[in-house]
Amino acid sequence: MRQRLSSEPDRYRGRRRVPTPPRSRYAIVVTSAFIGAGVVAIGAGSNLPNAKDVNPEVLQSLKSANSASEAIADRSTDEKASRSEDRGVASKTKVSAEEAAADVWLLPLEEYEYTSAFGVRWGQLHAGIDLAAPEGLPYKSIHAGKVIQAGYYGGYGYSVTVQNDDGTEVIYAHSRRVLVNVGDKVKAGQVLGQVGNTGNSYGTHLHLEIHVGGQPVDPIPFLRERGVDIKLQVESVYAGMAAAAS
Repeated sequence: MRQRLSSEPDRYRGRRRVPTPPRSRYAIVVTSAFIGAGVVAIGAGSNLPNAKDVNPEVLQSLKSANSASEAIADRSTDEKASRSEDRGVASKTKVSAEEAAADVWLLPLEEYEYTSAFGVRWGQLHAGIDLAAPEGLPYKSIHAGKVIQAGYYGGYGYSVTVQNDDGTEVIYAHSRRVLVNVGDKVKAGQVLGQVGNTGNSYGTHLHLEIHVGGQPVDPIPFLRERGVDIKLQVESVYAGMAAAAS
């Protein structure tokens, strides 16, 4: 083993080891730090203004803001409830396409010429209107109902009578051919027969007659009140519903 020379510097010469303080001393130091922080916090808190010292206008502004927030929350709740109620009402009042089509009124022909009006003609009542059209052209029911007469009917020739739910009766006369039977339930727009020249007829045309309470009425104003204009050849704005439900 090499002996250390007295001339070699002693790396440990002049150093003193500091003794480690006991753990209890660390506990005291840490505890004192926490206590000191608490005292500082309490002191800071004691400097906060008292509610009585705050400007009354500031307090009123805070109260107003709080009241506005509560009002907005209440209004939002009310609006949600209202929308929910509206949806409930809408679901109750919603009707099917078939129910809507039952109220539709339509023109009886795709093409025609209005040739004769309702009223006295040749000394007797002409109880309907005449619509000239090509022979064999299909004619349609102007409203939903039940067929109560179909076939040859005296001066009407081959004809069809449809009774609506409200008791109104519509007669389609002078047909070349009838395509429905008594007892059939028909929809607006459903084909009933073909235009012809049978019975007391002086040319190929469709005779359209409407009875209300058992008495004939002028089809022109009657249908106009229901969205159908015979002279202008304009149908009800709900005509598409009948097609969708058929």
